Amino acid sequence: MPLHLILFAVAAFAWRLITLVISARHEKALKRDGATEYGAKNSIFLAASHVLYYICAVAEAAAGLHEPNTLVSAAGIVVYLASALVLVSVIRSLGRLWTIKIIISPQHRRVQSGLFSFVRHPNYFLNILPELIGFALVLNAYWTLVIGIPLYLIPLVTRIRQEEAAMRATFAPEM
Repeated sequence: MPLHLILFAVAAFAWRLITLVISARHEKALKRDGATEYGAKNSIFLAASHVLYYICAVAEAAAGLHEPNTLVSAAGIVVYLASALVLVSVIRSLGRLWTIKIIISPQHRRVQSGLFSFVRHPNYFLNILPELIGFALVLNAYWTLVIGIPLYLIPLVTRIRQEEAAMRATFAPEM
């Protein structure tokens, strides 16, 4: 695997570790303040699916199953970086409420600013899915993309349904 692809994969893993640290810090504070977590088992499955997707894409690239296509890789970098900017925007909009889990605090208020004013779940539709697509494209990991995205949608759709149910229970008058 070319060095630039290795560096990209390492940077992408590092970026996700940074966001995991932010999430853990927010989760700890939210739970200390009486927040409730929903869908814990699926959150674990979703996180494991994310890591597995990354590992499969790297393994596919390392195996050299496809001829490297720099145009596809460049497009993947653009998609991946755009998804990272979306995540920064989502974290800024949600502030201390942002975690990789469904955690709702007693002081929770429905956020309708930033990207949330345009898209119901920007973290899922404008960050996570484009991130995974971009990651696979950078590495020319087409099998991971074609097989991995549909499989990833299983826990992601479950997550969205769980989050919607938790939000309806919390914000019924507002929704």
